[in-house]
Amino acid sequence: MTDRVHVAVALDGAGWHPAAWREHSARPAALTTAAYWRDLVRAADEAGVAFVTIEDALALGERFDTAPEPRTDRVRGRLDAVLLASFLAPLTTRVGLVPTVTTTHPEPFHVATGLQTLDHASLGRAGVRLVAGSTPAERANFGRRADGPTGLPESGHVEEDPQLVAAFREAGEVAQAIRGLADSWEDDAIIRDLESGRFVDRDRIHNLDFSGEFFSITGASIVPRSPQGQPLVTALAHQSIPYRFAAEHADVVFVTPADPAGTGAILAELAEAAAQVRTEPEPLRVFVDLIVLVEDTADAAREAWDRLEARAPLVTDARIVVGTPDDVVAEIRAFAEAGVDGIRLRPARLPADLNAIAEEVLPRASALLVGDDGAPTLRERLGLPRRASRHTRSEVSA
Repeated sequence: MTDRVHVAVALDGAGWHPAAWREHSARPAALTTAAYWRDLVRAADEAGVAFVTIEDALALGERFDTAPEPRTDRVRGRLDAVLLASFLAPLTTRVGLVPTVTTTHPEPFHVATGLQTLDHASLGRAGVRLVAGSTPAERANFGRRADGPTGLPESGHVEEDPQLVAAFREAGEVAQAIRGLADSWEDDAIIRDLESGRFVDRDRIHNLDFSGEFFSITGASIVPRSPQGQPLVTALAHQSIPYRFAAEHADVVFVTPADPAGTGAILAELAEAAAQVRTEPEPLRVFVDLIVLVEDTADAAREAWDRLEARAPLVTDARIVVGTPDDVVAEIRAFAEAGVDGIRLRPARLPADLNAIAEEVLPRASALLVGDDGAPTLRERLGLPRRASRHTRSEVSA
């Protein structure tokens, strides 16, 4: 029997195809409205999607794209993903909210407190997708760093660019800071003792005292411990250095095998990396990314895809599924049989393909999917326990 898988959805602008905003079904005038994102995430929530990821960036344009910006033929401009997720939290009930955060420029302390705030606002449904490094355009927007990655080396291998390798080390420190600051308040640090006048128990609030290669933090979070203990940490990985980063620091990794047959090699490399570097107590969860365009018939799907590609060809290493709801279900089944824990669907067009996922794909795939068992937090919904504070753990083990 095939193990069941979780389903997540990745949301980006008008969809993952660069020409999606020109479709009749698109809402290009609404892309920066709260109502647009409310409607998208509510659709995913009501369909039983485990979590949504929300794309973000610190500069206009795609990373390492050398085309002059702003391009006039692509969607440009977006809302801040962490702030947007916090807005969406009280408007949804079950779906996890996972904004994208670039690790180089935002202050790690600020990132951590923003995610803790999201976890409080969502009652335990917060996560983050960490993106390592920066681009020349991003560095220019901040003006604090002159050096950094300029793009992938010709070989495409991250390990051949010392700047990129350093960026992943820095991202690792950010992940440690997020987890460490989340642990700085123990669960029972707030006592609200009216008789004594003590609001907090000082002995249960701990400084992080983190000193790394790229930054240091000496102090406790300003946000009390949140419902999950720690937010869900996720990352997208395409090759060895990112695999190693995810194995060491993430709860969930998104991968892009060319087909189900190619999944085994990625799972093996992740397992080898985890055996070497992973100290997190739970196994790394692996989700496969699929870009999907869904129509009622194969001919209609191909016609829609050809129209998009004629306007602006999509460049991606993720597997693309163009077809009917049953075609997408067949892909989910094949990757489930390959041994992954979940599928992250990237709708080529928004809202059209998200609606097709919600109304047609997921109902047909129900026998393949992990159902919503009512677990109180996103971590627990994915089979990951609520994290106890490291300070609480150390007291118990002492």
